[in-house]
Amino acid sequence: MPGSETRAQLPSAAPPVQRPNWRAYLWAAPCTACGLLLAAPLLLAGASLWRRDGILVLSVAGKSRQWPRLARRLPFVAITFGHLVIGANPAVLRRWRAHEREHVRQYERWGALFFLAYPAASLWQLLRGYPPYASNHFEVQARAAEASASL
Repeated sequence: MPGSETRAQLPSAAPPVQRPNWRAYLWAAPCTACGLLLAAPLLLAGASLWRRDGILVLSVAGKSRQWPRLARRLPFVAITFGHLVIGANPAVLRRWRAHEREHVRQYERWGALFFLAYPAASLWQLLRGYPPYASNHFEVQARAAEASASL
Protein backbone atom coordinates (compact mmCIF):
# COMPACT_ATOMS: atom_id res chain seq x y z
CA MET A 1 0.00 0.00 0.00
CA PRO A 2 1.56 3.39 -1.00
CA GLY A 3 2.69 5.56 1.84
CA SER A 4 3.00 2.64 4.23
CA GLU A 5 6.75 2.18 3.68
CA THR A 6 8.77 2.25 6.82
CA ARG A 7 11.80 4.46 7.13
CA ALA A 8 14.05 1.41 6.76
CA GLN A 9 12.51 0.64 3.36
CA LEU A 10 12.97 4.11 1.86
CA PRO A 11 16.13 4.65 -0.17
CA SER A 12 18.75 6.73 1.55
CA ALA A 13 19.52 10.11 0.02
CA ALA A 14 23.24 9.77 0.74
CA PRO A 15 25.50 6.78 1.25
CA PRO A 16 26.42 6.08 4.86
CA VAL A 17 29.45 8.00 6.03
CA GLN A 18 32.38 5.70 6.65
CA ARG A 19 34.20 6.43 9.83
CA PRO A 20 37.98 6.60 9.59
CA ASN A 21 39.73 3.46 10.73
CA TRP A 22 41.92 5.01 13.42
CA ARG A 23 43.70 1.72 14.06
CA ALA A 24 44.88 1.66 10.45
CA TYR A 25 46.06 5.27 10.73
CA LEU A 26 47.94 4.53 13.94
CA TRP A 27 49.43 1.30 12.58
CA ALA A 28 50.75 3.15 9.50
CA ALA A 29 51.67 6.34 11.42
CA PRO A 30 55.41 5.60 11.80
CA CYS A 31 55.67 5.20 8.01
CA THR A 32 53.68 8.39 7.41
CA ALA A 33 55.98 10.22 9.85
CA CYS A 34 59.07 8.97 7.97
CA GLY A 35 57.54 10.20 4.71
CA LEU A 36 56.74 13.61 6.18
CA LEU A 37 60.29 13.87 7.49
CA LEU A 38 61.67 13.09 4.03
CA ALA A 39 59.19 15.49 2.44
CA ALA A 40 59.88 18.39 4.84
CA PRO A 41 62.58 19.99 2.63
CA LEU A 42 60.24 19.77 -0.37
CA LEU A 43 57.45 21.42 1.61
CA LEU A 44 59.76 24.18 2.84
CA ALA A 45 60.85 24.81 -0.74
CA GLY A 46 57.30 25.20 -2.03
CA ALA A 47 55.92 21.77 -2.90
CA SER A 48 52.14 21.54 -2.73
CA LEU A 49 50.38 19.45 -0.08
CA TRP A 50 46.70 18.60 0.19
CA ARG A 51 44.44 15.91 1.62
CA ARG A 52 42.26 13.59 -0.45
CA ASP A 53 40.16 10.74 0.93
CA GLY A 54 42.14 10.65 4.18
CA ILE A 55 45.51 10.58 2.42
CA LEU A 56 48.08 13.37 2.37
CA VAL A 57 49.16 14.08 -1.21
CA LEU A 58 52.32 16.02 -2.04
CA SER A 59 53.18 17.32 -5.49
CA VAL A 60 56.90 18.00 -5.92
CA ALA A 61 56.18 20.34 -8.83
CA GLY A 62 54.79 23.00 -6.54
CA LYS A 63 54.66 26.74 -7.02
CA SER A 64 58.31 27.28 -7.90
CA ARG A 65 59.51 27.28 -11.53
CA GLN A 66 62.48 25.07 -10.55
CA TRP A 67 60.37 22.18 -9.28
CA PRO A 68 59.21 20.72 -12.60
CA ARG A 69 62.87 20.23 -13.56
CA LEU A 70 63.61 18.55 -10.23
CA ALA A 71 60.49 16.40 -10.48
CA ARG A 72 61.74 15.00 -13.82
CA ARG A 73 65.00 13.93 -12.16
CA LEU A 74 63.38 11.90 -9.37
CA PRO A 75 63.94 8.12 -9.48
CA PHE A 76 60.15 7.62 -9.18
CA VAL A 77 57.00 9.27 -10.46
CA ALA A 78 55.08 8.54 -7.26
CA ILE A 79 55.91 6.90 -3.94
CA THR A 80 53.90 6.15 -0.81
CA PHE A 81 54.86 6.32 2.85
CA GLY A 82 51.95 5.26 5.04
CA HIS A 83 49.19 7.80 4.41
CA LEU A 84 51.44 10.15 2.41
CA VAL A 85 51.71 9.92 -1.37
CA ILE A 86 54.48 11.94 -3.02
CA GLY A 87 54.28 12.51 -6.76
CA ALA A 88 56.15 14.46 -9.39
CA ASN A 89 53.14 16.64 -10.29
CA PRO A 90 49.33 16.69 -10.04
CA ALA A 91 48.86 14.91 -13.38
CA VAL A 92 51.10 12.04 -12.25
CA LEU A 93 49.24 11.85 -8.96
CA ARG A 94 45.90 11.60 -10.77
CA ARG A 95 47.26 8.93 -13.13
CA TRP A 96 48.67 6.75 -10.32
CA ARG A 97 45.93 7.39 -7.71
CA ALA A 98 44.51 3.83 -7.63
CA HIS A 99 47.99 2.26 -7.66
CA GLU A 100 49.25 4.39 -4.77
CA ARG A 101 45.96 3.97 -2.89
CA GLU A 102 46.61 0.22 -2.91
CA HIS A 103 50.04 0.89 -1.39
CA VAL A 104 48.29 2.92 1.34
CA ARG A 105 46.10 -0.13 2.06
CA GLN A 106 49.24 -2.27 2.20
CA TYR A 107 50.76 0.10 4.78
CA GLU A 108 47.51 -0.13 6.74
CA ARG A 109 47.86 -3.92 6.81
CA TRP A 110 51.62 -4.18 7.37
CA GLY A 111 52.41 -1.00 9.31
CA ALA A 112 56.13 -0.33 9.79
CA LEU A 113 56.82 -3.94 8.79
CA PHE A 114 56.11 -2.82 5.22
CA PHE A 115 59.56 -1.16 5.23
CA LEU A 116 61.01 -4.68 5.56
CA ALA A 117 58.41 -6.67 3.64
CA TYR A 118 58.61 -4.65 0.42
CA PRO A 119 62.37 -4.99 -0.13
CA ALA A 120 62.23 -8.61 1.06
CA ALA A 121 59.60 -9.34 -1.61
CA SER A 122 61.85 -7.75 -4.25
CA LEU A 123 64.87 -9.72 -3.03
CA TRP A 124 62.87 -12.94 -3.12
CA GLN A 125 61.88 -12.31 -6.72
CA LEU A 126 65.47 -11.46 -7.66
CA LEU A 127 66.75 -14.68 -6.07
CA ARG A 128 64.13 -16.62 -8.04
CA GLY A 129 65.35 -15.03 -11.28
CA TYR A 130 62.41 -12.66 -11.76
CA PRO A 131 62.48 -8.87 -12.15
CA PRO A 132 62.52 -7.56 -8.54
CA TYR A 133 60.24 -4.56 -9.09
CA ALA A 134 57.77 -5.89 -11.65
CA SER A 135 57.37 -9.24 -9.85
CA ASN A 136 57.20 -7.79 -6.34
CA HIS A 137 53.95 -9.05 -4.76
CA PHE A 138 53.06 -5.56 -3.51
CA GLU A 139 53.50 -4.04 -6.97
CA VAL A 140 51.47 -6.84 -8.56
CA GLN A 141 48.63 -6.04 -6.13
CA ALA A 142 48.90 -2.31 -6.85
CA ARG A 143 48.81 -2.86 -10.62
CA ALA A 144 45.74 -5.10 -10.20
CA ALA A 145 44.00 -2.35 -8.19
CA GLU A 146 44.96 0.16 -10.86
CA ALA A 147 43.59 -2.06 -13.63
CA SER A 148 40.30 -2.68 -11.84
CA ALA A 149 39.89 1.05 -11.17
CA SER A 150 40.28 1.85 -14.87
CA LEU A 151 37.46 -0.50 -15.93
